[in-house]
Amino acid sequence: MPSSIQFERKEYESTFLDPRKGFAPTRAPFEVRLDPLTGRTGHISHFGAVTPPRLPLDAYRTAQVKGFCPFCPENRQKYTPQFPEGVLRERRPGKNEALLIPNLFPYDIYNGVVIMADDHVVPLGDLTSSRLEDAFSTGLDFLRTIASREPSLPYHVMTWNYMPPSGGGLVHPHQQYFASAHPGNQYMDELNASKLFLDSKGLNYWHELGREEERLQSRYIGRAGDSIWITPFVSHGLLGEVLALFPEVYSIDDFTGKDLGALVEGLLRVFRYFMHKGIDSFNASLFFGPSNQGFFSSHFRIVPRTFLNLRDYASDLNFFQALLGEPVSVVVPEEMCPQVREFFL
Repeated sequence: MPSSIQFERKEYESTFLDPRKGFAPTRAPFEVRLDPLTGRTGHISHFGAVTPPRLPLDAYRTAQVKGFCPFCPENRQKYTPQFPEGVLRERRPGKNEALLIPNLFPYDIYNGVVIMADDHVVPLGDLTSSRLEDAFSTGLDFLRTIASREPSLPYHVMTWNYMPPSGGGLVHPHQQYFASAHPGNQYMDELNASKLFLDSKGLNYWHELGREEERLQSRYIGRAGDSIWITPFVSHGLLGEVLALFPEVYSIDDFTGKDLGALVEGLLRVFRYFMHKGIDSFNASLFFGPSNQGFFSSHFRIVPRTFLNLRDYASDLNFFQALLGEPVSVVVPEEMCPQVREFFL
């Protein structure tokens, strides 16, 4: 029986006279892949050409580099904002080290920031299961509260910039949570394409993706609880991407403690892979669909971030991503997958 999901790729090559080989004619291959849901393209080129340099984490602790941080415990009471009365039961709710505050520079009507730890610098190995569970549960409780009273904001997203060059304004670990009517183009493209897939094929795309990737095995990493972890066919990060599917979770209200445990379990395994590869920075997002629908399953994306070098601090983001809206990767998903899978065995 043919698959309902098509993985289309186009292979090309460019020819030039290479000064490294006495200007002999040289062929350089690259690929263009089509996202099986949205149809948007992504490039794979410079295969394996980028090795992430390690970040100077100890330097971020020094007073000269650290500067003023409102997220450090001694500054929170005076310098972080509070939620107005009537939004939540507390002005700054939290759990153990995790603390929820409103964003001082909000991107949406309800934009919560979870400070994840007391320490200013928290390496990947110190993002423990308890720290992750406390942070996620604090932020998700915020989203559930807003969802219960603001049906006009039906889309719910967690975003996370960790360490430079991820785009976070502070090294101090924190996540952002949004209840929104405008959750971003990636979210809306996937939501609309998921509805179209259901209407045209009578199937949930995310269910089918999990089944097909598990059948093919070439990008299937493994499971954590009921979640399915893969390296997606089109990577959004220069150094690849890991995608976790929660096929039976559709809205924020469907996400249980068991699902949170699965997310943390899988994430800790991905962190071990990152540490093995010398990756110190990432971007991550967790998407929840609107309530009362069965075609847009919750999913979690995480992409490594890096500087191309620590001399110029050249970012791994360039005109392709910034202006053309085109993801570029130097990592082949089918080659990355077995490397991550080792940490799921």
